[in-house]
Amino acid sequence: MAGSRTSCSPSADPKVEKTDEVVTTGVLASLQNFLRKCLIAVLSYGPMPKHIAFIMDGNRRYAKFRSIQQGAGHRVGFSALIASLMYCYEMGVKYITVYAFSIDNFKRDPSEVQSLMELMEEKINELLDNRSVINKINCKINFWGNLDLLCEPVRLAAQKLMASTAGNTGLVFSVCMPYNSTSEIVNAVNEVCAERREMLQIEHAGDCNGYAANNGVHSEISVADLDRHMYSAGCPDPDIVIRTSGETRLSNFLLWQTTFSHLQNPDPLWPEFSFRHLVWAILQYQRAYPYLEQSRNLAKKQM
Repeated sequence: MAGSRTSCSPSADPKVEKTDEVVTTGVLASLQNFLRKCLIAVLSYGPMPKHIAFIMDGNRRYAKFRSIQQGAGHRVGFSALIASLMYCYEMGVKYITVYAFSIDNFKRDPSEVQSLMELMEEKINELLDNRSVINKINCKINFWGNLDLLCEPVRLAAQKLMASTAGNTGLVFSVCMPYNSTSEIVNAVNEVCAERREMLQIEHAGDCNGYAANNGVHSEISVADLDRHMYSAGCPDPDIVIRTSGETRLSNFLLWQTTFSHLQNPDPLWPEFSFRHLVWAILQYQRAYPYLEQSRNLAKKQM
């Protein structure tokens, strides 16, 4: 009888234990959410970045160190990216840019490149099909780079995602793939030259018709001309550039836009990058902010 009473006690009921576990998890989640909001409120008393750029380094090493299959590190890295987007949105950061795939990455093993392309297509389609994240932050998504280098399924998916979010007015999320800064600058120069040739043709046609040109076309290319044709046109320069895994190289990323950016190289691999690392990055930026502002103002006076 005693054994019977023990088996019927509420504490031994697996349904009750599961309910208690769910309640505990919910309470902890609510507490974490409250503490996160409090910490963000404290951070907001200092200067907050408008634009953060990430070099998401360490996905392959993460997989290697944990002896998991190739490509699994990039999947975990995608989860870290979505989490970082949500945290940045809560902090009021308006622009997020990530280095997702360098043009130089095409030199890697073809099977690895193919695996990455398939993963990109899968994740882009996930964002298209399940729009909960996009709708929550009213996110506008850009793809910066030479999209013609992508295989057709990935290119079409990227173009569809850009078109479907073009009217959104919340966080602006720019994905650099396939990208490097050299290619971006060359593309901008080519576009400015094409623009000048078109203007010269119009001016020449006007002269031939007996009309004097109202505004002569100057042959010099200015910094402002190139700015207008960069992939980043319309976005402010990054306030912070974060490269995870402790690497200190920019690896041909946003070289034109990062003259006064605060460069940081935290040790965690990208899949390990978390809210606390983001908070620390902003604290470091706030500490360096007076020097960064002084440098910007001095550069403006010298122009």
